[in-house]
Order: sequence, then structure tokens, then C-alpha cells
Amino acid sequence: METAIRQLAEQAREASLKTATLDTATKNSALRRLAELLELQTGAILEANAKDLKAGEENGLTQALLDRLRFSPERIQAMAEGVRQVISLPDPVGETIEESTRPNGLRLVKRRVPIGVIGIIYESRPNVTVDCAVLCLKSGNACILRGGKEAFHSNTILSKIIQQALRESGISPAAVQLIPTTERKALNILLKMDDFIHCIIPRGGEGLIRFVAENSRIPVIKHYKGICNVYVDIDADLEIAGNIVENAKCQRPGVCNAAENLFLHKDIVQPFLPKIARRLTEKGVELRIDEAAANHLIGTEIPYKQAQEADFHEEFLDLILSIKTVGSLEDAISSINCYGSGHSDAIITNNETTAETFLASVDTSTAYWNASTRFTDGFEFGLGAEIGISTDRLHARGPMGLRELCTYKFIVYGTGQVK
Repeated sequence: METAIRQLAEQAREASLKTATLDTATKNSALRRLAELLELQTGAILEANAKDLKAGEENGLTQALLDRLRFSPERIQAMAEGVRQVISLPDPVGETIEESTRPNGLRLVKRRVPIGVIGIIYESRPNVTVDCAVLCLKSGNACILRGGKEAFHSNTILSKIIQQALRESGISPAAVQLIPTTERKALNILLKMDDFIHCIIPRGGEGLIRFVAENSRIPVIKHYKGICNVYVDIDADLEIAGNIVENAKCQRPGVCNAAENLFLHKDIVQPFLPKIARRLTEKGVELRIDEAAANHLIGTEIPYKQAQEADFHEEFLDLILSIKTVGSLEDAISSINCYGSGHSDAIITNNETTAETFLASVDTSTAYWNASTRFTDGFEFGLGAEIGISTDRLHARGPMGLRELCTYKFIVYGTGQVK
């Protein structure tokens, strides 16, 4: 197996040297063909996906995980539209970041270039196969994909479609390769191929990401958890707050930008909590509420559980929400910085000063004022399909689009200068 993985990595490195110099028109032509093939082969994709769904049900996957795994004609169409959106985006390769001329006449240009070979390790969601391939190609990189066993059939058909689009566009299919096994041994081998692979991006549960970070010889861009938080301030419009909280928790609870914690200013608990609690429970949400807030539900017959400290550190990825009372804006910020994972956090308030203090003070990749955390997404940010959400601080943070998949080099123009 080690020989096979090494060969795959060597091929990716060779391909990356060619993709780095592809012109924009060639890359866009391949992406355009990929979008067409996704639509043309919708039936084959759904057939492969059905095998994964059946196996997932037999293996006891939760409904939230099955939802992450499931394709539909509408989701495939949306995936194709995501590819087309990337076509319309500016090519980041070759962009001038900054330039200057030194006193000795040397002209320095800092120019954006591809990273090289990127390894993406992910679970459950097969659309990641296309998202990653598209962004890596447009940014001039080659990629090696290692999907989870839950989506093996879906990932396999998608990788074949991607390689077909590459071949038809005159690009080496080695620019996008799927590791053809889900054995853990293959992952261990891949993570040691630092001679050929320049960056690893894991997407999945905390266990997977920690395993990758602890076992990789290659730099890793990661986020461990998606513990997103919403704070409803004393100056909030409670109708807006209700709509945002419901959306952030219920619209798609099994994704990393769904809200897991709700913090309520003590002076709005009484008018707000009974109403939002009823709305959420009608949507099937299990509420875990601290004692101070729960006192305001006495006599309402709204079901809830007593919140434990551990609940506020938990990424549920399900219809479960922890609720806590805070005494001030400072308490809310402190709580979010304690319990949050640095993914996405929102404040609901009509007080601009309060909002700006919150936005500056929460330690997060994406801070919201009067909007749902569900917008932390490459497509929603106009980046096209994203390769992931980084909660790291070096190189990239937040949704990782095309520019975040590039590094830079210095180009130095001289006229015969010597030192």
C-alpha cells in the first residue's frame, strides 16, 4: 500500500507543476465541462449515493449524518451551480499582492502562487469531493482526496466524473486523485508524504481532525469543532432575534455553522425565552437550559433538560440547543470565548456601540451582527464552493476560498545589481 500511495503522491506533485501554470481559460473550460457532466450523470450519482445511504442506515448513522451524506437532484444541481460560480470568480494565480522599488533599483513584486499539492481528508459529505477539486484546480493546485467510508461509492463516481472533465480539457487527471481505499493505514501513509504534499486540510469530526493534526508531518489547516453561539442582547429586536435563533439552529442542524449555544441577557429572558422555547420545541429541538433561565418557564409546560457545564462545550450537530443567562455584554463575550470554537458567533442588538464591542472582542473566525451564523459558507460569501472553514490563525481563517489556497513568491526585477 505504501508504494501505491507514494506513486499517487508523486503523480500529484508532477501534475501540480503543470496546473500551476495553466491559463485561466483552460481551467475554466475544465470546470464548465465538469458542471455539465454532473448534470448529465445525475442518475449515476444518485445510484451510487443510494448504496452509501443504505449502508449508512444499516450501520446506524444518525439522521443528521444521513442528511449530510444524502444527494438529491436539487443538491446535485446546486453542486453544479457552485462549480459555475467558481468559473465566474477571478483567477487568483499571478495576482500582485504588493510591489515596491528598493533604493538600489531592484523592483520587488509579491505575487500570488499555488500552494502545490493539497491533501483533503473528509467524512460523510460527498459534495466535498467536487468542492475541493474545483477550488484546487482554479487556484492552480493538485489535490489528493481521502473521503470517509460512509460516502465511498458517491466519492468514487464523483472523482471519475472530475477526471473525465480534466482529460477532455487536456489536463492531467492526476491533478485530482481519490485514494481508492478507506483503510486507516492509507491515511497514516499519506500524512508522512511531506516530500510531495504541501498542505493537509481535514474536514470532519473532532476525532478525525485531532488524529490528522497529531500524526501529520505536513502542515495542517483545521477546525476542531463548530460550536457556534448566538447572544441576544438587552437592546435586541426580539422578533428578529427569534427568526435568527430558529434559523441558526433548525434550518440544517447537522452542519458546522449551526448554532449550538444561545446566550440571553438577563433582562430579556422573561419576554423572549418562553416564545423562542415554544418555537424551537415545535421544531423538535431539545432544550438544555441553565437554572436561571429555566425559572422563566415555570408553568409553561415547555419541555427542557437542566443544562450541564459540558453541554456548552458540545457540538451537537443535531436538534439540541444549550441556553444560558448572562448578566452583561461582557459576560456574553467571556462565555463565547470560553465555550466557542472560534467558528461563527452572532449578536442580536439594535445598539451599534454594543455590536461593535462584540464584533471586536469575540475570538472567532466570523462575527455576525443581526444575522444567522448559517451564512458562514464559501458560496454565501461569494467565494464559490469552499474547501473548509479554518479556525486557525496562520495563513487562513474562516471560509477558505481561492485566495486562501494560494501562497506567494517574491519576483525580483533587476538591471544588473550585485551586492
